Amino acid sequence: MSNFSLGQGRRLLDKAIINYVRGKPLIVSFEVTLSCNCNCRHCDLGGLRPGETRIGPADYAELTATYKPPLVQISGGEPLLREDIVDIVRAVKHAHRPTYVIVVTNGVLLNRDIYVQLHEAGMDQLSISLDFPDERHDDFRRHRGLFRHLEQTLPDLAKLGYGDIIMNTAITRANLRELRAIADLVERWGVTISYSAYTPLRTGDSAYMVSSAEDLAELKATANELIVLSRRKKHIANPEAVFRDSVRYFERGGMPGCKAGRCFFVVMPDGMLIPCSLHRQRYATQKEMVRDFTPGNTCGQCYVAIRSYTDKPLWRIVVQDLPHLARRLFDRYVPGKDAVAGGATPYGSQRNGSNA
Repeated sequence: MSNFSLGQGRRLLDKAIINYVRGKPLIVSFEVTLSCNCNCRHCDLGGLRPGETRIGPADYAELTATYKPPLVQISGGEPLLREDIVDIVRAVKHAHRPTYVIVVTNGVLLNRDIYVQLHEAGMDQLSISLDFPDERHDDFRRHRGLFRHLEQTLPDLAKLGYGDIIMNTAITRANLRELRAIADLVERWGVTISYSAYTPLRTGDSAYMVSSAEDLAELKATANELIVLSRRKKHIANPEAVFRDSVRYFERGGMPGCKAGRCFFVVMPDGMLIPCSLHRQRYATQKEMVRDFTPGNTCGQCYVAIRSYTDKPLWRIVVQDLPHLARRLFDRYVPGKDAVAGGATPYGSQRNGSNA
């Protein structure tokens, strides 16, 4: 089962509320490398970065202990390219408790051995990108054979019963009509699915935005279908409010109210802080970032997963999201409940690209 107990889940939710009120981060994303073994069509990363300056496990432990976020996301680039990734997970998990640790991967290097090692080190959730329900995923990620690898690997990992695997699908114009098929496929694999919204900020390519009247109507109908499905199926992680807000993001062409730097921020491979993966001004501390970046931040050009769960007023988090999260924790620990349901929080990555 997951490394997270029901009691820890309650303490995590309490910690999130306290951090929100005090202006401390809800999520810190450690981009442990910018190297990647994919070259995704909606991402500006791709390829290896020889000579990249990187901090180590002890440094990540110190950062976690300093900022005490309820959730830590370990991503990249592709984090499994780091030989010390298991040590990083272990260091972060034990630096401050409770901390919910998410590892985000494209799945290229994923196998049973590394999955078990990450779980035993303290990983609470493994998030894997999935753009299409078939080999079109390979073309989108520019990595031949990736879909077949996921198709063969994930059902086997799900049978271990840890209940911690969640697929991340960034909604684009290209996969808009495949969203239900992706949900059905993920259910057959025995894992969970979370949807987030594409942003052109990374590549400048607006062709993947859902913007025409016909596409927006399709998106709204599909979102409604997935909302209804999520009420009787437990493999869809998104709360209804996130589906509704994602539709509004595409309808408006943006979503104001970004809290980058305050509710979340990113740590680069060399240990410097940036507000988000799409705004790479560098800071030594969160205090500097909140002082110099956050007050003037008017960007609303994304609604990736990390924003969709942190930008809301506190009352919306308490009234709309916490009951949904509590239900997932409850289902995990009630005998006879579907193990898929308790597997993961809806939190995915803040990025397009290999981290959905």
